[in-house]
Amino acid sequence: MRVGTFNATSLGSVDGALAWSRAAAEAGFDALWFPQVMGLDALGVLTVVAREVPDVHLGTAVVPIQGRHPLPLALQALTVASAAGPERFTLGVGVTHAAISEGWLGVPYRGIVDVCAEVLTALNGLLGPDRRADLDGAHVTVHAAAMVDAPEPSLMLAGLAPRMVDLAGAQTDGTITWMTGPVTLGRDITPALRAAAERAGRPAPRVVVGIPVCVTDDEAGARERVASMMARSASMPAYARQMAAEGLTDPVDLVVLGDEDAVAARLAAYGAAGMTELCANLMGSPEERARTAEFLTGAGRDTVRP
Repeated sequence: MRVGTFNATSLGSVDGALAWSRAAAEAGFDALWFPQVMGLDALGVLTVVAREVPDVHLGTAVVPIQGRHPLPLALQALTVASAAGPERFTLGVGVTHAAISEGWLGVPYRGIVDVCAEVLTALNGLLGPDRRADLDGAHVTVHAAAMVDAPEPSLMLAGLAPRMVDLAGAQTDGTITWMTGPVTLGRDITPALRAAAERAGRPAPRVVVGIPVCVTDDEAGARERVASMMARSASMPAYARQMAAEGLTDPVDLVVLGDEDAVAARLAAYGAAGMTELCANLMGSPEERARTAEFLTGAGRDTVRP
């Protein structure tokens, strides 16, 4: 199983992104995942990281489709893939949240799943072997070819709600989750994802589980240290629904937190629920984050196998 790590901060400089990437690769992580927030452009910085930090897998978790027509988005993704080489890059996309879509970007959120379906159709054509899309959709029009010499990147969709999970299975290589517990993953997401992939004649889907992880002996103190970050995430309706589906009221309970044995048991539950790859957001103090990295890339690696 690929064990990756997630840069949850808004990166402010290319030098900072490179320093973080080198440190994570040297620590032994197999994959580096970058979000698209309000810092550096994730695809732009990954083009640099791909050249400077060899061997590790690279991915976006995730780039919102809002504000990016599928043609320039595909060209950006192919540019990263060209820099990275074969089987090194995953374009993870999503539909973000209503507050971001409408508040930051001015894009209506109603009907966004229908928009997403058309964007995925276009991306599959532009990223695939033919490198072409011809689509006159209700929301998206594309008639163009991507003239980039690059290996085909993997395309994944952040899907939590049923229609998004179905799209992820039917039109992409799988899903990337966040704020999702093992009960919800095993009951609601993995079976539906696999069924959609099978109906579409696609291979077994990837399930990248993004989750905060903190290896610590001070559980009470660690819970206090991560509480504000988890509360911000839980304020988004999509993540609040995931908490409710998991039967939780405190978002800190979603953190994979405790000593090595406790963390191993929680990660094993995710493996049993269908996780194929881990995308760990290292939490806690600098010492706790270092201990977490050492565990995940060392003795803990076997515990996360499905």
